[in-house]
Amino acid sequence: MKISQRAGLVKPSPTLAVTAKAKALKAKGIDVIGFGAGEPDFDTPAHIKDAAKKALDEGFTKYTPESGTDDLKQAVQKKFERDNGLKYELNQIIVSCGAKHSLYNLYQAVLDPGDEVVIVSPYWVSYPDMAFLAGAKPVFVQTKAASGFRPAAKDLEKALTRKTKLVVLNSPSNPTGAAIPEAELKKIAGVLEDGDFWIVSDEIYEKIVYDGFKQVSIASLSPKLFAKTITVNGLSKSHSMTGWRIGFAAGDKEVVKAMSTIQGQSTSNPTSFAQKGATAALLGGEDETQKMVREFNARREWIVKALNGLPGVSCHKPEGAFYVFPDFSAYLGKSFMGKEIKNSTELSEYLLDEAKVAVVMGSAFGAEGFLRLSYATSMNNLQEGLKRIAAALKNLQ
Repeated sequence: MKISQRAGLVKPSPTLAVTAKAKALKAKGIDVIGFGAGEPDFDTPAHIKDAAKKALDEGFTKYTPESGTDDLKQAVQKKFERDNGLKYELNQIIVSCGAKHSLYNLYQAVLDPGDEVVIVSPYWVSYPDMAFLAGAKPVFVQTKAASGFRPAAKDLEKALTRKTKLVVLNSPSNPTGAAIPEAELKKIAGVLEDGDFWIVSDEIYEKIVYDGFKQVSIASLSPKLFAKTITVNGLSKSHSMTGWRIGFAAGDKEVVKAMSTIQGQSTSNPTSFAQKGATAALLGGEDETQKMVREFNARREWIVKALNGLPGVSCHKPEGAFYVFPDFSAYLGKSFMGKEIKNSTELSEYLLDEAKVAVVMGSAFGAEGFLRLSYATSMNNLQEGLKRIAAALKNLQ
């Protein structure tokens, strides 16, 4: 018996694989510093945990409506209006088991075999694989570090064809941390406003921005864009709730209805008491988020300077998220003990084996020669990790 062709098209998540390997080494007592994790290293704020505990104590442990409770949808509704200037009815909102789940539901709801999905590269690892699972074809729009890893409107326009069914925007971005300024977003909006395709705006990192960056949702720029955009967000990054698995999306009511139906036949509702915690998160202010962002900013400043101080390495200073995406291509083709390092996968393996530092290969994000490092770890780990990387690079000939 064979697995399906569909399953054979999908690769395991490289980011989760790197993190798992680092944890396995740590479990053996090996001192590994992990720069692979895509999650804040802060605890979930107390008021959120208290709300979930209260829900458990009160027996709120049963099924809820498949697309989320009305209380949580109302909190999401308030969040979109308050933060993004977007007004949605409750039937335009779905709560899922993480923003990733919302995205998967969307892909399944709007894509057919042969459709094309336009994706900005470097990209989050799951965007193309979700397209493959829907029988669709990913079409990549390349960006460069020299232009801040931001997509040019003209390049997006060139990628559009009669087969385009979905355009994916992610700002701030994983893996680059690049964020699209309002003026550039308006140019992009100009080429995406017309055309028979959907836009998904993945805004999961919207709260983690620096230097006064102003986050703008593309759906807020015109009625046409509002009608064709599905805005996706969640609480994993902004409130350090990765394990809670709560995300949400809002947009066209028929698309959201289809997403809810798909969810009802796969996971059913998100965890009941986690929804109570999520409601408290959305209604409880952002003091803890702002503290977290201030610490991330201090780490960002340090690691960008440290990486740019390494011979042959260049690193764009990100506007958001908690990743840096430096160019290590100068080290490809070099060797250690007679073994040539031909690509970013082999470089990441070398750093893990020899320096005991876990990073993610750029090829996983469509950018050979780069590495992704998460600075969602302590300053001590950043300093020790970069020290080890520097020493390991010196050993390459």
